[in-house]
Amino acid sequence: MPAPRLLLLGVAALGLVAAVALVVVLTRPEPGPQERNRLAERSQYADPDARAVAAAAQARADGDVALAEVLEELASVPSGIWLTPERHPVGSVGAYAASLVAAADARDEVPVLVLYGVPERDCAASLSSGGLPAEQYPVWVGEVATALGAAEAPSVVVLEPDALATAEECGRRDERVEQLRSAVGLLAEAGVTTYVDAGHSDWIPARTMARLLEAVGVERVRGFATNVSNYQRDEDERAYAETLDDLVAGEQHWVVDRGRNGNGSTQEWCNPEEAALGQRPGFVDDGTGLDAYLWIKPPGESDGTCGGGPAAGEIWPEAALRLAR
Repeated sequence: MPAPRLLLLGVAALGLVAAVALVVVLTRPEPGPQERNRLAERSQYADPDARAVAAAAQARADGDVALAEVLEELASVPSGIWLTPERHPVGSVGAYAASLVAAADARDEVPVLVLYGVPERDCAASLSSGGLPAEQYPVWVGEVATALGAAEAPSVVVLEPDALATAEECGRRDERVEQLRSAVGLLAEAGVTTYVDAGHSDWIPARTMARLLEAVGVERVRGFATNVSNYQRDEDERAYAETLDDLVAGEQHWVVDRGRNGNGSTQEWCNPEEAALGQRPGFVDDGTGLDAYLWIKPPGESDGTCGGGPAAGEIWPEAALRLAR
């Protein structure tokens, strides 16, 4: 049997170890905004002012019950809320972004905001043409970043769909990289959880995209997004994202748009008739860098004036019905 003095020393040592462990636990820093999967912490916010909501109400008023039910179902599923300078210019975009975060926070939810205002936007297809003059772009992004950074609740940003993927095709690589690098810096400094758009699995080579992601400083934010507004299957996007993760320095996380990939891609990217809804969005916790599957492009909104569709972003009833069939 140990001597009483040795017992006391042993108890004291154990107490010291416990105290040190407690100090370590109490002083461990809170994970930063780029280290947290916000989409696992809170459910995603469904915008009550989404275009599908108004279109559903109009369909009911017109007596088109079948269309109204489809649009109501689409509107009930959270999707990305797109911020463009045409609808939310400098001087008002910050207040609008802050109002979305506050509305989501009241429901203990998180909004996914899509920033879509880069200069010479959609320079390849010209179906969503627009964006800001180069000198105004950092002001616009900065206003959003400041508002989101000052908010008392989290938000998620998907940064500039197609901007990197079209940079070389449009002959704008250097300008586009500098513009997005500035935007990444503003969002990172404000502490906004951000995913930089990285095209999709059937577009430019992964090695090329990896270089572009590194050039804009993706390591400063949460990671990247794939398949935004496109139709590639989940498994193809997962393989593409994992390849990017291997190629890009540092630990990467990503989100995938699956809103309209139920039938996969038919090589037609603009309002394909064969498109179908993908599986419902939700966060992922499988030990990989995949944070969530999302509906980033709201299903039921047109890709542009192709295949009989209205302007990009407008609700197209016929397409909504086809997606849901």
